[in-house]
Order: sequence, then structure tokens, then C-alpha cells
Amino acid sequence: MVKHVILWTLKDEYSAEEKEKIKADIKAGLEGLQGQIPGMIDIKVNTSRLESSNADLMLDSTFEDEQSLKNYAVHPAHVAVADGKVRPFTASRVCLDFEV
Repeated sequence: MVKHVILWTLKDEYSAEEKEKIKADIKAGLEGLQGQIPGMIDIKVNTSRLESSNADLMLDSTFEDEQSLKNYAVHPAHVAVADGKVRPFTASRVCLDFEV
């Protein structure tokens, strides 16, 4: 299996209320991909953070293998969520992919 973990920070230009809505939309969009992507085992987005955090939200997803992860990256449903709900609102992205 392969884990795909991403940490994002949102752009500073948004108010606290706007950031909460953005995080909820990202969570709904990405978690809504469950069952749509071949080889995806699980997908969760954590939007609750402690004050000690320096990221706003985290994606934690699991795939059958590395090829499934590569297919997810270009799958039209994922691209639509990434382009519509994630990329326009995020300032930074850090990714770690690893085998488990």
C-alpha cells in the first residue's frame, strides 16, 4: 500500500470565517472522491488543528500501490476538485508519499 499525505496552508487574504468555509469545501470535495478512483483505499481530510500547527489542513489518503496514486493524480474527478476547491485557495503545499 501507498500513503499520500499533504499539508496545505491557506492564503492569508481570507478571513477566519472564509477559511473555515474553504476548509469545509476542500474536505467535502476530496472525501467525496471515495469510491470514484480505482485503487483508492481511503481518503480523509483533517481540518481541525491545534494552535501549535503551521498548516491549516491535511489530506491523509491510502492507495493500493504507486500506480494507483499516479492514476489518482490525473483522474478527472480529482483534477476537478484540485483545480476548483484546493489550488485557488492554498498558499503552500507539502507532500509525502510512502509505502506501508
